[in-house]
Amino acid sequence: MITSATALDMIRSEVDHALRRFVEQQRPQVSAPELAPLVSAAEDFLAGGKRLRPAFCYWGWHGAGGGDDPALFSAAASLELLQASALVHDDVMDASDLRRGMPSAHRRFEELHRKAGWHGSAEQFGEGAAILLGNLMLIWSGEMWRNSGLPAASLAAAQKVHDDMRTELMCGQYLDLLEQAHGEGTFDSALRVALFKSGKYSVEQPLRLGLVLAAQGREPWIDRLCEEYGRSVGIAFQLRDDILGVFGDPDETGKPAGDDLREGKRTMLIARTLAAASASQAQVVRATLGDPDLDEAGVDRLRRIIEETGALVACEDLIKEYLENALDSLEGAPIRPDARAALADLAVAATSRRT
Repeated sequence: MITSATALDMIRSEVDHALRRFVEQQRPQVSAPELAPLVSAAEDFLAGGKRLRPAFCYWGWHGAGGGDDPALFSAAASLELLQASALVHDDVMDASDLRRGMPSAHRRFEELHRKAGWHGSAEQFGEGAAILLGNLMLIWSGEMWRNSGLPAASLAAAQKVHDDMRTELMCGQYLDLLEQAHGEGTFDSALRVALFKSGKYSVEQPLRLGLVLAAQGREPWIDRLCEEYGRSVGIAFQLRDDILGVFGDPDETGKPAGDDLREGKRTMLIARTLAAASASQAQVVRATLGDPDLDEAGVDRLRRIIEETGALVACEDLIKEYLENALDSLEGAPIRPDARAALADLAVAATSRRT
């Protein structure tokens, strides 16, 4: 019997293969020697990840009656190009130094400029090159989707979902910038950012994409399942990411401990902290959050405040609540039993993940 874990390994393998094949097909168009660092950076950013978004797409497809069509993996793999594009741009906006244990794209290109001794600002070159790399992978995402090989009727039915997902992601990125600029966000405003920037395009829309591809249309039950299950898992997914950004192990997250604190991210975890903090605690949070030179002692101090205010426990409780809601929503869904079981396992994996 094929387990959900075995199926996820299979999905990862197929998606990895589809991405490598796609990049190889692009090489004639980007064959100039000067473009080699750009292509190399794209390959490295596409090499990592748990492939959760393609997995949600796959089980949506399978759950709604889709067959064993290899083209589905190419369509699902286009989501990883979208994800890689978002990560590259996100690191530029957050001035992040690392991603998955490697230098972030803008730092990578900055170092290329510095080592070559080129003219101008290495930092400006790095940021510009990273923006272009993100744009390139965004373009490739649409191209891989269109040329996946799935039936034209399926692609046409799901095109709006694919378009909406990219629009929501970009709007979410802007809302995130706006949240940092305002500096005093509420839990509800942080939740809205999380929903658009991560939740919808990480879970809800990939699942909807697979369901609509198979059904070749948006049935009422599809939207209901995606909203009830997808949004619940998506929000819990982002809450877990918020916690990992402060308390995660650098060896597992690939980023320095407390990096979200140095970047000043106005997450749901921070909003909960400020809402429950005493005047003195809130003063410390506001004075140190976003300090790029925050040392380990400063990180530990903020961690203690987050724990003392009960914000950490509150967010853990919310993750459990959203997960329970997601699992309940699967019970009456008209999907295949193995897909229902797999989506339940994916919900647990996405919300309890360590990296």
